[in-house]
Formats: sequence, C-alpha cells, structure tokens
Amino acid sequence: MAVSSCSFPPRVFNAYSSFECRSDPDFSGTPTGEKPRIGSNRRVTASLFCTGGGGLSSLIFRFPPNFVRQLSVKARRNCSNIGVAQVVAASWSNGPTSGYPSSAAAAASQAAAASVPVSDGVAVVEGCIDNDSVQIGDSYDSKTSFLSSDGSITVHAGERLGRGIVTDAITTPVVNTSAYFFKKTQELIDFKEKRHTSFEYGRYGNPTTVVAEEKISALEGAESTLIMASGMCASTVMLMALVPAGGHIVTTTDCYRKTRIFIETILPKMGILATVIDPADVDGLESALNKNKVSLFFTESPTNPFLRCVDIEKVSKLCHSKGTLVCIDGTFATPLNQKALVLGADLVLHSATKFIGGHNDVLAGCISGSEKLVTEIRTLHHILGGTLNPNAAYLIIRGMKTLHLRVQQQNSTALRMAEVLEAHPRVKCVYYPGLPSHPEHEIAKRQMTGFGGVVSFEVDGDLMTTIKFVDALKIPYIAPSFGGCESIVDQPAIMSYWDLSQAERSKYGILDNLIRFSFGVEDFEDLKADILQALETIA
Repeated sequence: MAVSSCSFPPRVFNAYSSFECRSDPDFSGTPTGEKPRIGSNRRVTASLFCTGGGGLSSLIFRFPPNFVRQLSVKARRNCSNIGVAQVVAASWSNGPTSGYPSSAAAAASQAAAASVPVSDGVAVVEGCIDNDSVQIGDSYDSKTSFLSSDGSITVHAGERLGRGIVTDAITTPVVNTSAYFFKKTQELIDFKEKRHTSFEYGRYGNPTTVVAEEKISALEGAESTLIMASGMCASTVMLMALVPAGGHIVTTTDCYRKTRIFIETILPKMGILATVIDPADVDGLESALNKNKVSLFFTESPTNPFLRCVDIEKVSKLCHSKGTLVCIDGTFATPLNQKALVLGADLVLHSATKFIGGHNDVLAGCISGSEKLVTEIRTLHHILGGTLNPNAAYLIIRGMKTLHLRVQQQNSTALRMAEVLEAHPRVKCVYYPGLPSHPEHEIAKRQMTGFGGVVSFEVDGDLMTTIKFVDALKIPYIAPSFGGCESIVDQPAIMSYWDLSQAERSKYGILDNLIRFSFGVEDFEDLKADILQALETIA
C-alpha cells in the first residue's frame, strides 16, 4: 500500500468499472441528528469519477483481485497473487478554497469523463502517484544488456524493469502467498492447456523468488536459474534429476562432507555408482569416462576445505566428447570470481547461503544453466518440494546488491592474510589458490578473477594446540558456514568430522591442526592483529 501525504491541487481519479472507490464522506452537509457513517463505500463505473478536494480527506481505490490479470500476459504470470492492491491519497484539504463545491465536482467529473477515454488493458489512476506505476510493460531485458559490469548486475538485474508487480517501490516486494487463483474456470483450463501463464501453487513459483532467479541468471550468463531451500537441496535434486537409475557419476575427493555422504550412501540405493578422483587427475577422469557410461561429472571448484581447483575448460571439453554433463559447485568462488558456464560447464551450483546471501541470515541454494537442463531439475523439484520461502528470496536479493563490494573486500583480505600466514613460523601449511605455492595456482589464475574469501591452513601443533589458537581469536565466530559479513573460523576435525576417529579423518586429509577461516568485511589490520595475537598464544 502506497501512502502519500503530499498536498496537491484538485486532481481527477479515473478508474475502470468494478473498481471500488472508498472515501471519507463530507459530513458538513449531514442533517442534524443523523449519525454519519465512517468509511462509506460507493461503486465507481467507467463513466464515473472521484475528485479530490471538497470533503475528500482520503481516497482508496480497491482493485478487484483479478484486475492485474487483465493487463497483459506478463502481469498474469507475475501478479496473479496480489489479490487486492490499494492506492491511498491522503491529507487532502477540506477547506472550501482548496476544492470544488459539490456542483462543481459533478461538472468536473462529467467533463473529465467526456475527455478521457477508458481504453482496454490499461488502468489509469491520477493523483499523488504517477500513472506509470500501475502500467505493466514487457520492456525488461532479462539479460540486462544495458548493464556493463557484474557490480551493476548484482544491483539491478531482475528488478529494474518489468518486474510485473504493481508497485513503484525501488526494492522488490515480498509476495507471501501459498496459491494463485483463477478468475474463471476457463482461465484454469487455459492454464492447464498452456494458453495462460500462472504459478498456480506456491511450490511452483513466486514473483519475489523469480527476481532472485533472474538476478543470478544475469550474473552467471545462464538461460535459467532455479533457487531452492538450501545448497544441499540444489545438489541432491540435480543429481537425482540428471542421473538415471543404474547410472554412473564422477566426483572428486575433496568436497563438502554432506555431499560425499549423499553420493556414497543414498545414490547407491538407486543403483547409481561413483568414481572418485583427485581434483587435478584429468587422466583419472578420462579413464572413468572410457570405462563407464558416465552421466555427470560433479565437483566443487575451489573445493572444500582445501580449495583445490579443477580446470573447468579442460574437463568440460573432455566430458562433452564422451557425452557427459559437467556441473560445477562454485560456492567458494562466487559468480563474480569465476564464470563456470562461460568456461564450458553445463551447470553451476551455489549454496546461496554463503557469499551470495552474504549476511549469515538465510539458507538457500541455486543452480543455473540451459533452459532444458534446469527445466528437468525444476520438474523434480516441484515434486520433492524444498521450496524457498519468499522472505528468504528477498534476503538473497538484498544480499546480492552488495555482493561485488563484499567479495572485493574478502578477496583482498584473504589473499593478504594468506601471505602473512604462509610466512609465519607457527603455521605449517596454507591452502589458498591465490598463492604461488598452491598446486592449482596457474589454473586459478586462468579461470578466476579473484581467489575468494576463505583460507585454510594448518597450525604447528596438535588438536589441543589448535583449539587453544581458535579460542584465543577475538573477532571471528566459531561456527560452520562461510561467506558472510562476519568472519567465521572452524576446526574441521571437530566441526565436521568429530564423529570419525582420527585415523578415519586422516583418510580425507582432515588433520587435527587444520583451520578453515572465512574472512568477513572487517578491517584487514584488525583481523591481522587478532590472528597474530592468537598465534602468539601457541608459540
């Protein structure tokens, strides 16, 4: 509901038939002894107009729930959920000099009715708001060709034009609805026979969520994006949608543990087997492709927690020569630092909980790629659920507006701290693709424009020594996750692998002295001083 308290000269409000014009009546002429009725209603026809001034202290147009559906195909797709939209013009003067007398108002109404035609397809409301705010157009370029940088795309993509929601708000509204209605049964039949577009049900789509999807698509250069309730939801639905029962996939040794558990324990129940290779083992990948009918190569790049990098262009060409799809989990890279689709991958996946959301306040996941592949995944998603709440979608949209600013800061801080840590005598090893010592540094330089905000390293000590270091830190939170404004530190041996024995953890390279540090947007010097003082406690 838009509210204006501005004072304007008398204006004419033009509306369609079936609009309900509700106004505060003029009580000045109320007969003595008759109790005035507050908020009286009167129906406005196409030839009847409400005028500002006189006794009109406030005016509300109540649009019928289906009015937006009558505007355009795009409006029917994006706005059918609105139900009732209200435009309020308040603080109109009741003084006799500022408005028309009753007879003058009637005359003005008739004159306006004669001079202003009511055309089909456009609702015109004149007053304290601009007419354009209630007209829906189809001018939005989903690829945002008028934006030349990722920074501008993160701010405006999906929102600037053609949002399809009747509002002139700068920020995208949150549309809270579980279902979308149809005006008549014929409209429902048209929808079922694909002559009419609607979301139908909240699990199948939402206008707020669509904005988030379009923003990510524009940033990734993707035809389509599907956003879900979490990163794990995105990865598991993708695997189940694209890999047939009895199929085969290839993945890498270093990855998020819950992803590994799903691949090792859930997929085999569907007859799906996996070959696991080192991220740099292209020969191992080729061998697996030759020996098996591989449906999908799925890997993170950079990986969790050792930040290994896969040569995306090289493996994509190799896999495509064998008819195998490639999906890259680019969560650690972000869409700003790495364009997996441009490098040749078929799909790119993110835990939007991390850098994309960026504020440690929302869970979400997304997958981007061709319309064909994303549609296959979307079909299964509609069955399984895992729908992102529109309030969470709003937080993703909000977070992305500062993505480029946050990532620039985090890239810079992480690289500088990686260099400091590598030179420190109490640090045994640093894992960061921006360092020349990293095994895939050259690959990272070719395919990344920044190396991300996470650094993993091993301190010189055992489990208890490492705990002492972590507990001595003052700025970062001890928590899972990464990519937010606040710095986060965790000891993977405890945070993610504590249920395994030391010997079992070591099979995955997880040593007791391993630290994963996600740098936030705090000042570099503050973070540096904090880490150095914590290292001094274990000297």
